[in-house]
Amino acid sequence: METFIVHPENKEQSAAIKAFLKALKINFEKHDKGSYNAEFVEQVLAGEAARKAGKKGVRVNTDDLWK
Repeated sequence: METFIVHPENKEQSAAIKAFLKALKINFEKHDKGSYNAEFVEQVLAGEAARKAGKKGVRVNTDDLWK
């Protein structure tokens, strides 16, 4: 089985793609751009808020990255 990712440029193209897939009885999912996991978004926003509040954040020694 293969996965295809298409990028319609307007609503007309999107509707045509959906109609085509439905006509061939092909299952598909629609994902909006930027739809990240809510938990991940919370962590990113919390990190940004902490940095703005003056916290240093996590420091990683670059020598330890590949160990």
